[in-house]
Amino acid sequence: MEKVSQTPHDAVFRQMLMHQAVAKDFLQLYLPAPFLAICELDSLQLVSGSFVEEDLRASYSDILYSLRTRHGPGYVYALIEHQSTPDKLMAFRLLRYALAAMQRHLDAGHDTLPLVVPILFYHGKVSPWPWPRNWQQLFAEPALAKALYSGDFPLVDLTVMPDNQIVRHRRMAMLELLQKHIRHRDLAELQVPLIALMTQGYLTEAQLNTLLRYMLQAGTTEHPGALIRALAAQSPRHKELMMTIAEWLEEKGRKQGQQEGEQEATRSIAARMLARGLERQIVRELTGLSDEELAALTP
Repeated sequence: MEKVSQTPHDAVFRQMLMHQAVAKDFLQLYLPAPFLAICELDSLQLVSGSFVEEDLRASYSDILYSLRTRHGPGYVYALIEHQSTPDKLMAFRLLRYALAAMQRHLDAGHDTLPLVVPILFYHGKVSPWPWPRNWQQLFAEPALAKALYSGDFPLVDLTVMPDNQIVRHRRMAMLELLQKHIRHRDLAELQVPLIALMTQGYLTEAQLNTLLRYMLQAGTTEHPGALIRALAAQSPRHKELMMTIAEWLEEKGRKQGQQEGEQEATRSIAARMLARGLERQIVRELTGLSDEELAALTP
């Protein structure tokens, strides 16, 4: 069960702001003008729940209202702080609560983020409010924080990066080249750049082993063993490792071929049994084939 704060500050705030008419007046007074201009205050709806941590609910109280806007459903988030010592990190705390409200909105089935306006209602002993109101000012380097968090996030988009740029990326180059082309090309076409990257000596044998196994597991090539042997021939430093992988591939291929041959022989025997009038149930028990497999053998 949710723990409810018993402080008089918390109680009176919640009792008053949970009334829609009071909340409407509050928002008309304190909601930033650009947001107020697009809101339909008559659509206010109280949203249940709290984003405040259990151990802080004696000091903070949050009330969340939803409302319609011209841009679709939005949220207004109001938080009261009533300690005598203000919280230096309140701007960051408000950001966390706003993000939690956005996540709740997405969890409800919406596919766009809502506008969330965190409002701090403060009446502490220290006056005026002494701490930053922008969470980016809480960093040791506020200017760098603003540049980082106010713009687009850094993106490494391999899908548009030229191969001749990728191959210059030292220890990242082979990983990037493989992941760029892993779904779309026969990896044998990458033999030349792969050999060049392996001979540069940036990768350890363990790292190369990881990349080669990824290439064979997730990529496509008509003759994987031949590709590995070709790479080994041009990379003496890693020849032993790659020859081991090539031999493993060949053994795997032999076992797969044997298994496929055995399955084909079983189907052939089952087809002859059925052609001679043997009951399907008996054929199924003798061969281990499923009803669907047996049905496929019947003309």
